[in-house]
Amino acid sequence: MRILAAGDHFVAPDLFARELAAVLGEDHGHTVAPLTLPWPLTPFGPVSEVDEASGDEDTMIDALGDAEVCLTQMGPVTAKVLASAPSLRLVVVGRGGPVNVNLEAAEEHGVRVCNTPGRNAAATAEYTVAMMLAAMRRVPETSAALASGRWAGEFYTYENCGPGLDGATVGLVGCGAVGSRVARALTAFGARVLVYDPYADAATLRDTGASAVSTLDELLRASDVVSLHARLTAETRGLLGARELALLPDGAVVVNCARGALLDEDALCDGLESGRLAGAALDVFAVEPPPADSRLRTAPRLVMTPHLAGANTAVAHNAARIAAAEVGRYLRGEPLAHRVV
Repeated sequence: MRILAAGDHFVAPDLFARELAAVLGEDHGHTVAPLTLPWPLTPFGPVSEVDEASGDEDTMIDALGDAEVCLTQMGPVTAKVLASAPSLRLVVVGRGGPVNVNLEAAEEHGVRVCNTPGRNAAATAEYTVAMMLAAMRRVPETSAALASGRWAGEFYTYENCGPGLDGATVGLVGCGAVGSRVARALTAFGARVLVYDPYADAATLRDTGASAVSTLDELLRASDVVSLHARLTAETRGLLGARELALLPDGAVVVNCARGALLDEDALCDGLESGRLAGAALDVFAVEPPPADSRLRTAPRLVMTPHLAGANTAVAHNAARIAAAEVGRYLRGEPLAHRVV
């Protein structure tokens, strides 16, 4: 059987190959064909009808050939690609949401699609807390001042030193694999954690030590810090706009390490520029990278990083290992653990 390992510069093809060998045995006898896509050195984006993809359709078609299985993170698996790969029977996407796959077309062509849920949950949760603290404790500003040769003693004044997590109320929008980990970490810091997630089960909420609220508005009115952990859907796009941000107490901090389009960036800039918001931390953006004329580039008290929350070496290994395990189940005729189509 031929397997396409359509990796990139994070989850490389040889990492997929090594995990396949660990699952199937070094002498498994299957052909593993490598393809290296340009992400993250080139940002992902829409390709034809799918989102957050890397590379192009013709490259994927040529690489697939008669492959029966495809492992990838970002490869565009569009209707055109699926129609051009009649031997393909399984696509495993090494990420939580297979948005780079046309699921309807896959179903029409009899191609099963799996994802790798939770592979970056710990990394993203760690990064979220780090971004929260960086924004609250003014880490970027003070580091930049010292690097420039200035001892910024004014950041020890009451007006400039920033708030802490101990005793703060932090509102989490979403309590899935990432949000629940963030909740547990914040509880350990001494924060009071509120969660708005109409889909979270009671057992998960109990485990986090957080308290559930019934509406987003209730969460926002009570939160010194709000952090987004929802998936981007038609329902959640623009979830925090000008109206919602206005519900936050004066001096609140906004954190988004989920998806950029959850947040109205202009409304956020308004809040930062007016001084009503004490700070914000963004790892994701509506357009990546933000355009040269984006207001985000000049907004005060804003920490920005280039979509790195889910990037550590353990995540790459997790993605490849979970994906390889699905291939093992497929070959043994067992039910797939993370099938979405």
